[in-house]
Amino acid sequence: MTESVDIVVVGAGVVGLAIARVLAQQGREVLLLESETAIGTQTSSHNSGVIHAGLYYRPGSLKARLCVAGRKQLYAYAAARGVAHRNCGKLVVATDETQIAALHALKANAEANGVSGISVLTPGEARAIEPQVACAAALDVRVTGIIDQHDYMLALLGDAEAAGTTLVLRAPVTGGAVTADGFTLDVGGDTPSQIACRVLVNAAGLGAQTLARGLRGLDPATVPGQVLAKGNYFTLSGKAPFSRLVYPLPVPGSSGLHAGLDLAGRQRFGPDVEWVDHIDYRVDPAREPLFAAAIRRYWPALPAGALQPDYAGVRPKLSHASPHDSDFVVQTEREHRVPGLINLYGIESPGLTSSLALADYVAAFV
Repeated sequence: MTESVDIVVVGAGVVGLAIARVLAQQGREVLLLESETAIGTQTSSHNSGVIHAGLYYRPGSLKARLCVAGRKQLYAYAAARGVAHRNCGKLVVATDETQIAALHALKANAEANGVSGISVLTPGEARAIEPQVACAAALDVRVTGIIDQHDYMLALLGDAEAAGTTLVLRAPVTGGAVTADGFTLDVGGDTPSQIACRVLVNAAGLGAQTLARGLRGLDPATVPGQVLAKGNYFTLSGKAPFSRLVYPLPVPGSSGLHAGLDLAGRQRFGPDVEWVDHIDYRVDPAREPLFAAAIRRYWPALPAGALQPDYAGVRPKLSHASPHDSDFVVQTEREHRVPGLINLYGIESPGLTSSLALADYVAAFV
């Protein structure tokens, strides 16, 4: 027997949860399907937890627009819902004189994106607020912050369920078809079933392309390729040297090794970029010398042996381009000619920051 619902959202990561929430609050019947045993177990729980400002992205791109709008929404939402977060700020550092022009160009790009509250600091001004940082100049970015991703996802789920969303875990979509009045989906798991819906939102993250390719009636030529970028993190044993986030200037293909913080004040470094062909969350301790060398460019006092493997994430990228040079892809009927289907591809950083604005953007097409 085929069950029938209005809207199916596939993927209960932070983006799928945000989309289910806004659609349910608009009075739509929403079924949220998640293949794993809990919400947000993949990309959403294996990232840095940073609330990004919107410095790096091409002006006018979806990443730029949704990051800036989403950041403002996220701070307001976290405050209203009691989600643990902190507006800690960030320094972006030029580690030598040759990078100062690029630092000013980054400031101009950020301002073109509508980011306010940023200023260029001299080395002395930077050390006045972060005494252990080494730099030739720095951008003081006051709107950057950190958030507890799990707290945030639980709040989104609570809102979605209060508005009528039904979440089903251990419910992988194994195939499906475009029909005359919507879609039929084959759902595996504990109780395999078939579900019919009028609207299908593919927010499956790392599995988005697999889901789309398994949908009979969708032209496979519309499905972009995917490459997997593993990002490793190392944690610091001992007292954190910084009270803010510290980022080096981006380099081709990478944002650089960041000095990040969690809400307990623990210092961690990463992510790096390791191109992989499968999902593997183990961190290779042999990467430690690469981390140490990069970190000492802006923190020369890093003690020997102070870095320990922490965790890793895998980003669902569309190409080997830098995350700052690529964009989110939100495909609707205009791109693939299938009414009622919305496919989200390449939702990597700043997906967490953008999630509420991205959900509003998607909902406008439903």
